[in-house]
Amino acid sequence: MNLYSQVETNLEATNTVCDLRSDTVTRPCGDMRKAMADANVGDDVYGEDPTVNRLEQTLAEMLGKEAGMFVPSGTQSNLCSVMAHCGRGEEAIVGDQYHIFIDEAAGASVLAGVALFPVPLESDHSVSPINIKSAIKDDDPHCPISRLLCLENTVHGEAIALDKMQAASSTGREAGLNVHLDGARFFNAVTALGCEPSDLAGIADTVSVCLSKGLGTPMGSVLTGPKHLIARARRNRKILGGGMRQAGFAAAAGLYALKNNINRLKEDHERASYLASELKRMGCGKVRQDTNMVFFTPDIEDHVALHTHLAKHGVKIGGQNPTIRMVLHKDIDDGAMGAALLGFREFFA
Repeated sequence: MNLYSQVETNLEATNTVCDLRSDTVTRPCGDMRKAMADANVGDDVYGEDPTVNRLEQTLAEMLGKEAGMFVPSGTQSNLCSVMAHCGRGEEAIVGDQYHIFIDEAAGASVLAGVALFPVPLESDHSVSPINIKSAIKDDDPHCPISRLLCLENTVHGEAIALDKMQAASSTGREAGLNVHLDGARFFNAVTALGCEPSDLAGIADTVSVCLSKGLGTPMGSVLTGPKHLIARARRNRKILGGGMRQAGFAAAAGLYALKNNINRLKEDHERASYLASELKRMGCGKVRQDTNMVFFTPDIEDHVALHTHLAKHGVKIGGQNPTIRMVLHKDIDDGAMGAALLGFREFFA
């Protein structure tokens, strides 16, 4: 039996006022719902959904890319991209803590026959040029052909510096590799780095941007890149069952988010910083904060009791152990933050 099953049952019975488990739990606001309801739609498989087309074009232009493709999930976006870059038996080099390697069920290998070669990360979660060079295979029939370098930003909430991203990208490109960027929280990285979207996107040939995390939409990601690669990725989307019909209602949420929810990401970062500082003041264990995420490590014997206590205040936190991740997002306002802090203060008093 899962250690947290009873806690989860208690949480379900509680009127939740603050859900810190992830920024994927956000719900569309009234204006976003109206945009979805009013969306002009068509058949996206035929390329005839005007709202989808506008979302793809808008995000591609923001990132300085030629084209975009709307997909149901970030996992599918990454997989479509890897398949567009690599053939069966070829290789993608990827950081050993990056989602494509550890959190996407090895789909590139299972479904596409692409070898994933993990390389260790530096302390700032970047991939060093030295490790990239050492991972690239010689032209040897015993080895897969190194074809793609997969990067990520942010990683565990940390925004990797632009010069580190550029150095990794340049190393891969000089060796003849294409570069893909998993930008699940792309705009959190841009916000933290203080750069333009095209600055970060410029380090990669293809960039996947998730709309349902920090940007707060119900679903969807957009893969951007050159027209010829997006054309291949669109075929891959069909192979993977990701072709959608009247998807404009979901794309309308993405357009609303691009217009209204990027500038406010700094509020999430500020609240995360405040939550981390308060937890440190309480002396509740090791605490680290980056962008919209807070990681803290309470005593191991406190985990279940802490979950149960916070549930009484309508506060949900993740079940990770020993270090718990908490994610700030648009549905956590000052009132929700106050409920969380009250719960923590009572517990660690």
